[in-house]
Amino acid sequence: MTALVILGGVALTGCGGPGATRTETLVPPASPSPVATAAPERVEKPPTMAPGPAGLTPVFERRAPAGSGSATGSPGRDEKVVALTFDADMTADQGPRAEAGEHFDNPELIALLRRLKVPATVFMTGRWAEEYPSQARSIGTDPLFEIANHSYSHYAFASPCYGLPTVEEGAMRAEVEQAFDAIRKTGARQVVPYFRFPGGCYDDASRKALAPTGVTAVQWDVVSGDAFATDADAVAQQVLDGVGPGSLVVMHCTRSAAPVTDEAVRQVVPALRERGYRFVKVSELMRG
Repeated sequence: MTALVILGGVALTGCGGPGATRTETLVPPASPSPVATAAPERVEKPPTMAPGPAGLTPVFERRAPAGSGSATGSPGRDEKVVALTFDADMTADQGPRAEAGEHFDNPELIALLRRLKVPATVFMTGRWAEEYPSQARSIGTDPLFEIANHSYSHYAFASPCYGLPTVEEGAMRAEVEQAFDAIRKTGARQVVPYFRFPGGCYDDASRKALAPTGVTAVQWDVVSGDAFATDADAVAQQVLDGVGPGSLVVMHCTRSAAPVTDEAVRQVVPALRERGYRFVKVSELMRG
């Protein structure tokens, strides 16, 4: 999957109506001026991690600070950056609930991120993209955002996992590929080769099953606690208490299951900016 960067062109137009009088003397150049040519647009591929031992799908949880573990210190490694990620959850069998009026989307949250100019990565299930194709396209064509894969059905890739139905090992690869297909069919273009295991549940068998897809699995180091929460202040405080340079926060873009996320974001964003943090997408966090 490739993330595409859309750059808007700016047209410059001259002024002067039909009756304008030109008084300057035009002198032709002594030699032909070089013709300006537009530089080819450079589109950076989103970074991915190398496979783990035995070819297992790699797992990214946060940007390691300089000098920690086996990480090599590099410029900017300790920069105060943080990635907010939002899981757009919907299982394959929740269509009837959506038809009955349950909201698995959260357009107010996306609008808030736009107003606050906060880049974010949305981990989207294929079923969510099919239910809300216009929203998926809007998110996936806005350079402020990028869409990553959260499986097609939001069934578990390891068990037990919060009561979720379990995907058979032989169907795991198809779950990821079907989700990418559903997301791309909406017209989304900012789609990155990252995958988040539903519920965050995985094992070596699931990592092996997904290896042929070439995705990097993305987890988190800060749990917002927004799932089924009713106290936005508590959610915001949990995020603020957990964030450090290079952190990756997990939140949700599902009104029915995370009704106070947008209220918590209203508190988190200015508070972190006051601390000197800059918000980035997962691709930038991983590139650093």
